[in-house]
Amino acid sequence: MNRKQKKMLTRILIAAALLIGLNFIPATGAIRFVLYLIPYLVVGYDILLKALKGIRNRQGFDECFLMAIATVGAIALAIYEQSGDYTEAVAVMLFYQVGELFQSYAVGKSRRNISELMDIRPDYANVERDGRLEQVDPDEVEIGTVIVVQPGEKVPIDGVVLEGESTLNTSALTGESLPRDIAAGEEIVSGCINMTGVLKVRTTKEFGESTVSKILDLVENASSRKSRSEDFISRFARVYTPAVCYGALALAFLPPLIRLFAMGLPADWETWVYRALTFLVISCPCALVISIPLSFFAGIGGASNAGVLVKGSNYLETLSQTKIVVFDKTGTLTEGVFEVNGIHHSRMEDEKLLEYAALAESASSHPISKSIRKAYGKDLDRSRVTDIREISGNGVTALVDGHPVAAGNDKLMEHLGISYIACHCVGTIVHLAIDGEYAGHILISDRVKPHAREAVQALKAAGINKTVMLSGDIRRVADQVAGELGINEVYSELLPADKVAKVEELLKTKPEKEKLAFVGDGINDAPVLGRADIGIAMGAMGSDAAIEAADVVLMDDDPLKIAKAIKISRKCLGIVYQNIVFAIGIKLICLALGALGIANMWLAIFADVGVMILAVLNAIRALFVKKI
Repeated sequence: MNRKQKKMLTRILIAAALLIGLNFIPATGAIRFVLYLIPYLVVGYDILLKALKGIRNRQGFDECFLMAIATVGAIALAIYEQSGDYTEAVAVMLFYQVGELFQSYAVGKSRRNISELMDIRPDYANVERDGRLEQVDPDEVEIGTVIVVQPGEKVPIDGVVLEGESTLNTSALTGESLPRDIAAGEEIVSGCINMTGVLKVRTTKEFGESTVSKILDLVENASSRKSRSEDFISRFARVYTPAVCYGALALAFLPPLIRLFAMGLPADWETWVYRALTFLVISCPCALVISIPLSFFAGIGGASNAGVLVKGSNYLETLSQTKIVVFDKTGTLTEGVFEVNGIHHSRMEDEKLLEYAALAESASSHPISKSIRKAYGKDLDRSRVTDIREISGNGVTALVDGHPVAAGNDKLMEHLGISYIACHCVGTIVHLAIDGEYAGHILISDRVKPHAREAVQALKAAGINKTVMLSGDIRRVADQVAGELGINEVYSELLPADKVAKVEELLKTKPEKEKLAFVGDGINDAPVLGRADIGIAMGAMGSDAAIEAADVVLMDDDPLKIAKAIKISRKCLGIVYQNIVFAIGIKLICLALGALGIANMWLAIFADVGVMILAVLNAIRALFVKKI
């Protein structure tokens, strides 16, 4: 418990003790009123102040207003009847605050799950100056600066390890407890905790663009995006609360007036005012107003604890309705770790052909380009290369030592009108043309992710009707990967614009209530991620553009987490619907009983506070997702 919660608990205990103790004090009249006023104000002064503030700001129709009117009315009625029965008024306020404490604790528990992510925020970065380590603000560290990360410290900024070997704790980012080994030459992301060795890291991003900053932004903005269910509850409360206030007013005045003037009977004001006050307590929409947002908040907290970042409760709701999942191939279902596995039909030495290809691809960040440069293995003299042009989805053209070089797929060769030799091996083929003549091709293969097949099976088990794979790769490679993973449909040799068109086609043909999710990781996936009903991005190795465009981010790039995220969202929505039906159902029954005079103030307390506590406890279940 935080300080505020402890203070509230103390007030509740003091008020409860005083209320019990007063039953043994034989006081009457004004003394009895003053004595009961003490526990009432101890536990409820803040509710009265909020009600007065709401009235002053012309926003009086809320749960504080209802509680204030109901309890003050009950006290006034006890004074009017000279019964001295102030217990109900104090009890209503006492149990209402108990419910508020439960709600506060539940929110705090959800927030702590999310705050584990917030703990990844680094306080400083170590920069070596004059042989000494100096702690500086991460915001002040420029790109290319060498920082030192010591054992037990958080990695403050994304970069590449220059020196050292260590083990990283990535649980705050990925939700996985297994540590990850890191060595010189490997990329390292901010937010991880260095466990064993000293690392020297050259930063590749500014702090504001680093992984840790982006994650924190996602988490901080998640609560601002409300679901349709939350919006409905907000609109419902704005209409419902004034309606029940006017209903209570009518219940207090109309029956006595009808009895008095139309039926010639005694007005019986005390009975009807009491019923109206009971009606007010019962009608308080706390259970709905509190438990529904809390359920979504808990769902987001549970998902984040599992390494899945959901940017808002609206996306959690959409995710629960997903029936079609569309995958990008490279980097999503496959490792995106390409290796040169052969050079075929070369009209020069293999090493020379590889050199031309590496120089032509020297400016590209594409995984295939990186694999060619890695296979070449030597330093590249960029001054030898000019007029580099990247043709999206086809390849690159450049001048290498003054010779026109084209490196790309079949489409590039066809575009340039160059005859090429097809390869019968499965993999990505990079054709080379030098001086307008075919020079051979390079065979590059990718690896399927370890959990990819299991992920597709898990999605089908979770009720996904159709899985689709979109790829810019050649048909033969795409078909092989799709067949290996058990994917229903596959579309290959697609440009980024073609992927968008294909997703739009799928969106038009699907049933309206079914949602389509797209899973991708690259810059070229950003338009598709934005176009789909729900976009899911790989967070660890995915591009910044993809993460920005996505609605859900998988922090460890494990496609198996997609099915888990869908199951979490469905559990959360199930809890939301349970709370809506339960809260409204109990309210309607108790309101009818209250209006008929069957329900007293104690039943009203259950209908309000009891239902709220039960709904809050049910909402907390959304936090527990480990066994899903």
